[in-house]
Amino acid sequence: MNKYELLYIISSSETDESKEAVVEKIKALIEKNGGENIAIDKWGMKKFAYPINFKNEGYYVLVNFEAPAEAIKVINNTMNITESIVRQMFIKK
Repeated sequence: MNKYELLYIISSSETDESKEAVVEKIKALIEKNGGENIAIDKWGMKKFAYPINFKNEGYYVLVNFEAPAEAIKVINNTMNITESIVRQMFIKK
């Protein structure tokens, strides 16, 4: 199992309830794919350095976890098709 850091941005147009639902969905997705020791740090709303999809701010969430290498591809593909997620980045520690 490798240690990973995931930073993703949720669209600012989402409501607080839907932001929480996205955070829980991503946590469940990590657990489903063999992830463990999940630590979630919600940074809140931050301004972008440049507009992304005509938006100037988003809700940042940082997740530290351990998972098998194969799980990252599945998690990334699911996040790519989730409309409320603007960007995501995985870092192997």
